[in-house]
Amino acid sequence: MSETPLYGIPISQGTDSFQTLRVIFASQRGTLMELGIGPIVTAGLIIQLLAGSDIISFDRADAEDRGLFTTASKFFSLVMIIVQATMYILSGQYGDVTLAKSSLIFAQLLAAGIIIMLLDELVQKGWGIGSGISLFIVAGITQTVWWSSFSFVTSPYDGKAYGAIIAFFQSIFSGKAVWEWFYRPSGSPDMIGFFTTILVFLVVVYMEGMRVELPIAHSSYRGYRGRMPIKLLYVSNIPVILASALFANIHLFAQIIWSKWNVDNSNFWLNMLGMYTQASGQSPSAIGGLAYYTNPPRTLSLVAQDPIHAAVFSLIMISFCIVFSITWLQIGGQSADQMAEQLLESGMQVPGFRRDKKPISTLLNKYIPTITIIGGALVGALAAFSDFLGVFGSGTGALLAVSILYQYYQTMVQEQVEDIYPFLKGAFQ
Repeated sequence: MSETPLYGIPISQGTDSFQTLRVIFASQRGTLMELGIGPIVTAGLIIQLLAGSDIISFDRADAEDRGLFTTASKFFSLVMIIVQATMYILSGQYGDVTLAKSSLIFAQLLAAGIIIMLLDELVQKGWGIGSGISLFIVAGITQTVWWSSFSFVTSPYDGKAYGAIIAFFQSIFSGKAVWEWFYRPSGSPDMIGFFTTILVFLVVVYMEGMRVELPIAHSSYRGYRGRMPIKLLYVSNIPVILASALFANIHLFAQIIWSKWNVDNSNFWLNMLGMYTQASGQSPSAIGGLAYYTNPPRTLSLVAQDPIHAAVFSLIMISFCIVFSITWLQIGGQSADQMAEQLLESGMQVPGFRRDKKPISTLLNKYIPTITIIGGALVGALAAFSDFLGVFGSGTGALLAVSILYQYYQTMVQEQVEDIYPFLKGAFQ
């Protein structure tokens, strides 16, 4: 679907104001994958906020509650497909279109969005590993990293190949200065971004391995002893995904408001949401307001031109990652109370502590909240600073790709352990 253009609209030209976010949401401009997994992630964000603020109650231990929660998630996903498809049309992404053409575009986006929902559910129901959303994200990011490294297509900005490695050798053979071998001021992928991408991958793998390990033993099998890991990235990449979903909707909403009521950037209150400029044949580009400060500068030269922009974006990203990390503890089933309950239900216990929920929960509370905040801040900072260095697929994308691939590895190891020790199956839920 990412290679099938939407019927009824011209091939997209010029810059794309949503390019960075498209990498994360497996979206492709002007194709059936225009929305990507954005509606599904946004629906998850809404459900999280409702559950986190106790507007809706949710008991993970209750099968009926889990079923209702899943149904609500699917319902909100469908609603967000309808809303985002409408917003894309109203924002002028496809130019001035007639009512008939708008209806045709809407029908295509709706059908593609429903297919994505079904594919995600197909994987979650056991016909695959992990989740469909994770699979879509890592596939899109991997494609972008490969294209940014080895593409032979000529870049429209400097006449070299778009791929960083190909352009590197072109610069050497053409007698360019050494600095130009590694850095391309045009913003096209360069070797600094390539090396930074590798560095980010290594840093994330290292961070994934950092953990606090608590000794555990099985109450019935006295010979079995092990360790319960509490990872530094305790809630993994969830906060970054949710923060990116929030930023994407801010950009989309701000662009619609600007195109309809504030094209000349003269309204002070609407300028706070987003100010844009638009060149002929190109998408609007944010130059101020919240939409501007939630979009990272993608090169070192842009950071040097506006360091305040870089600082504010970093602060916003880190803050939201911390907030979403804390919130996810409760609705993601990873709080100290919930983990203690799962540990006891699986027949495990912590040596030196009674097999009771309260003392084990007290022990876990010494680690989990603090690690959650630190981990959320670290992933937010890593995603922000990686963007500044031009990491392929964006800093957030690189972080998500490594985290997801690491989770796939853990899932396969977990299944092997459960085959060997069936009584441990409950401890991994």
